[in-house]
Amino acid sequence: MSRVTLAKSAGFCYGVERAVDLAEKAVEQGRAYLLGPVIHNDNVVAELERKGAILVHSVEEVPPGARVILRSHGEARAVHDALREKGCQVVDTACPNVTRIHRLVERAEAAGRQPVIIGAPDHPEIAAIAGWCRHPVVLPDAAAFGAWLDACPEYREKPLTLVSQTTSTREIWEAVIEKAKKECTNAEIFDTICNATYIRQSEAQALAARSDAMIVIGDRKSSNTRRLSELCHARCPLVLAVEGAEELEPASCAGAASIGITAGASTPGWIIKEVYDKMSDEIMEIEESFADLLEKSIKTLNTGEKVTGVVTEITPTEIYVDLGTKHAGYIPVSELSDDPTAKVEDIVKVGDEIETYVMRVNDAEGVVTLSKKRLDTVKSWDEVEQAKEDGTVVEGVITEENKGGVVASVKGVRVFIPASQTGLPRDAAMTELVKKKVRLKITEVNRARRRVVGSIRAVEQAERAEKAAKVWAEIEDGKKYHGVVKSLTSYGAFVDIGGVDGMVHISELSWSRIKHPSEVVSVGDPVDVYVISFDPEKKKISLGMKDRSQDPWTVFTEKYGIGDVANVKIVKLMTFGAFAEIVPGVDGLIHISQIADHRIDKPGDVLKEGDMVDVKIIDIDMENKKVSLSIRALLEAPVEEPIEDEEG
Repeated sequence: MSRVTLAKSAGFCYGVERAVDLAEKAVEQGRAYLLGPVIHNDNVVAELERKGAILVHSVEEVPPGARVILRSHGEARAVHDALREKGCQVVDTACPNVTRIHRLVERAEAAGRQPVIIGAPDHPEIAAIAGWCRHPVVLPDAAAFGAWLDACPEYREKPLTLVSQTTSTREIWEAVIEKAKKECTNAEIFDTICNATYIRQSEAQALAARSDAMIVIGDRKSSNTRRLSELCHARCPLVLAVEGAEELEPASCAGAASIGITAGASTPGWIIKEVYDKMSDEIMEIEESFADLLEKSIKTLNTGEKVTGVVTEITPTEIYVDLGTKHAGYIPVSELSDDPTAKVEDIVKVGDEIETYVMRVNDAEGVVTLSKKRLDTVKSWDEVEQAKEDGTVVEGVITEENKGGVVASVKGVRVFIPASQTGLPRDAAMTELVKKKVRLKITEVNRARRRVVGSIRAVEQAERAEKAAKVWAEIEDGKKYHGVVKSLTSYGAFVDIGGVDGMVHISELSWSRIKHPSEVVSVGDPVDVYVISFDPEKKKISLGMKDRSQDPWTVFTEKYGIGDVANVKIVKLMTFGAFAEIVPGVDGLIHISQIADHRIDKPGDVLKEGDMVDVKIIDIDMENKKVSLSIRALLEAPVEEPIEDEEG
């Protein structure tokens, strides 16, 4: 007895399934016009006509304002424009893979490139693609491509954009690409062969190679069905091409120990079933029932299931995925990643294989809503639990401020971080963390309650402790550090020098006399400091900021001498006089008797702190580094000496 094997990918592909579904829904809504066969299958078109669809073959036959169903092979730009002018309601069933090619050639020509379309020139898909550019070049194979380059050698250096008919064979396309890479200096290549087509053809070839006979089911007008027949002929001695069970003669396969069955992408499941049943009833022992086989090719999907598919189209809102089933799968962009800053193009590309999680299944409409983010989250729970056990640091993005803390998304898992563990000061606003990437440790995981707690502070403390150990191991007098001011007190400023805080006394902040550190620095300022002294046991470090290379007394003595006049700033009033800053770090005393040219009771009668006044330097005590100043000396007019009479 013979054995029959049905190819897993036999029958409708995602694009055809989608097209028929859209057409049926449009017909259910009322009168609708089919502008040409929606797919290459007379049985499907006849069924749509039976339900009320009206088949026409030109835009002129379509009444103004009518509902029009465009075929899955796509239509030229001129057809869309003409229907728009007539005010028609367009139901475009074009396969997303074909629509992508329309955009590619349109953009290429707009950018000054020459579109080259590889495929059957008389195929409706190719005619539609060519209709999206003004000067397309359509070639069937590598030989024709080579002949075109020989006839137009200038195109070997001109910018070319190459695309392929979705149902072309991989051999034809790769031969063209090989020639283009060898002979063309500016060729842009887009692999537009449909992945589902490639899988179907590969399965058919493999099945044909191990079968004594092959049955290829599909409409004779269908290009992809003819391709299947050609590929099977190359691997199997006997290939029968039929449109339905009525054309099948069981005797034709007599003597074949193994028979394979495949079907074009436009072939409905019920036709495949009729062919299979006829073979079963009349000549063969069935290894598996058709129902079981069809169940494998038309898989039932369930919510919560993990599935793998191929990305077929990316739009601003959705990513379409071919699951190899009779469902149209799509991932909303919001379900692609838990990272709000991630870009779609950085995560997936058309043709990528992607593993996803089934969120919802609508069998009535044949649509499956998928989520990559949720699958990643399911996988991430194990990683989060492991991070808790190992005490490892993980990264997350703060998504919201919550009562008592903030919430971070870590690998898609929601992690609560109490306010005390955010690492922020007690009075700081936690909103400043929202949308920021943070590093944290997982401190608690309760999978049953879906509760995870984390700590940013734990990471900061550990890192600070590591840095502090390094500072204490390498610290020495005079060593310089680049630090950050952490806090201010009335007597100085505390500076973080990399995990350890040191104190800069107010006297070490500036050569000038200051009343408070805030006159020189603010919290958060980056500063350069040096070590004056340190005590490892008490964990205390004294730091300096003043530039020791600039001794104020040297600066003063190089600039001024006794008798010089200087403009000084009054910095402190005493009962016996006033101190004035001559240069930063050097003050002089204006005795009360030297403040005015008349008797005063106290310095405040004439001066106030902050005044700028001119003084005369009347004495410099080099040994004790003291300077005496006088305002009075500048107020007293000099006594003129009498001029002697030359004759007297």
